[in-house]
Amino acid sequence: MFDRKLNMDSIFHEKQEGSLCAQHCLNNLLQGEYFTPVDLSSIAHQLDEEERMRMAEGGMGSEEYRTFLQQPSGNMDDSGFFSIQVISNALRVWGLELILFNSREYQSLMINPINEKAFICNYKEHWFTIRKLGQQWFNLNSLLTGPELISDTYLALFLAQLQQEGYSIFVIRGNLPECDAEQILGIMRVQQQQRPRLIGEDEAQTSAGRVAALNQTEMNFGVENEVVDDDEELKRALALSRQDIDVEDEEADLRRAIQLSMQGAVMSNKSSESEVVNVKSGSQAAGSAAGGQREGQNETLTAEELRKRRQAYFDRQQQQQVQLNIPQQPNTKSTSGSENTGSEVDKQQKPSQ
Repeated sequence: MFDRKLNMDSIFHEKQEGSLCAQHCLNNLLQGEYFTPVDLSSIAHQLDEEERMRMAEGGMGSEEYRTFLQQPSGNMDDSGFFSIQVISNALRVWGLELILFNSREYQSLMINPINEKAFICNYKEHWFTIRKLGQQWFNLNSLLTGPELISDTYLALFLAQLQQEGYSIFVIRGNLPECDAEQILGIMRVQQQQRPRLIGEDEAQTSAGRVAALNQTEMNFGVENEVVDDDEELKRALALSRQDIDVEDEEADLRRAIQLSMQGAVMSNKSSESEVVNVKSGSQAAGSAAGGQREGQNETLTAEELRKRRQAYFDRQQQQQVQLNIPQQPNTKSTSGSENTGSEVDKQQKPSQ
């Protein structure tokens, strides 16, 4: 009985290093370390030399030839990228051939993809392999953390999706070299519980988890601050409500004070009418009534403890009442003066008699 995890581990899978995806693609296809960057570079230089010789046939002094020499190589670059010509020449060493998947030649054959052995996919400068091992298909992309199992029903959809994304797909024709994974997986099928992720995705999720934890901590502090702010706002609201109650009480007291002042005004009018009937007694009664009224108002003010603005209001009322009483005093003095004058005339008349 084979361990299914060991069966997956038997699959050779080179992970991405730099821009050597062409090397990883070939080695994952052949299931071993068959090519190195030096091997592929030598193939690229050979291709460059063949192209130079063909251009020289037109004349080494021609403008096209001089332009060709000034241009960089189209088969490789310093980053580790290799062209399809390099990959094709490398596979010829093993008797393998590349056929474009969406070409008329291949499509006319109407072959079911699951009946093929392997595919090589290219988009811009990235290469990766899809290969059949045993009776199952695997995505051996070097950007993944490990081989990805592909079902037979999903293979055609996966290839169609790659074409829509702009990938060029090549079918591998020929006999691939034997490998351990082919023998082991030919005996027992494997099941993949968890699909591999892109390289760096785990680190990104770990860092994202750290950021999320920091954000959660900040949110917790924010909630605590909000609770404190809510308590402070509640205290301020209670204080404002107390102030509103005090203002309402002050307005009620002011209305009562205005009523008292109106009653005082009526009493002063009655006292002025009594002064017309009897000047002397009226003046004394008015004085005593005014004094009693002021004392009564002062007692009322002291009892209700009105604030400064209400005290100012009563002061103005008292000033108005005093002004009403001022004209009455000269009348009293003039009356008494006239009486004194009359007595003096009598005194002057008596001697003459």
